[in-house]
Amino acid sequence: MDISLGALAGLIAAVAFLILVLFLIPVLVRTAKTMKEVSRTVATTNKTVEQVTNNVDALSQQVEGLLVKSNTLLNDVNGKVQTLDPVFVAAADLGQSVSDINTSSKNIVHRVSGFSGTATKAGVAGTILKKVMPKKKNSEEVK
Repeated sequence: MDISLGALAGLIAAVAFLILVLFLIPVLVRTAKTMKEVSRTVATTNKTVEQVTNNVDALSQQVEGLLVKSNTLLNDVNGKVQTLDPVFVAAADLGQSVSDINTSSKNIVHRVSGFSGTATKAGVAGTILKKVMPKKKNSEEVK
């Protein structure tokens, strides 16, 4: 049998094509399976993104409500603090006054203890008491 060179080249090309197709079939089958998995993964990802978007929207609304309530509470606390400021100022002033009275009392005691003699001390104490104690009205003195 005489085979021409062209027929031999065609036969070699046909065999090579057959081998190529045989190797490509498993690759194409694996590629198809992979594409199905990718398709499922993309669908799952889309659902997840949709759920996350819905959850973020709900969470954003809740956070906004919480911020409104926090601002209201903060305004209330600030108002109450402003109301209490004069009380603290008055308490500080009272403390200063008590401290001044205490210092004056110590100075008086120191001066009185510096005098010699009981009569002098009694006289000074009487003078201090007259200044500190309010005077009685004439009607009370008559009784």
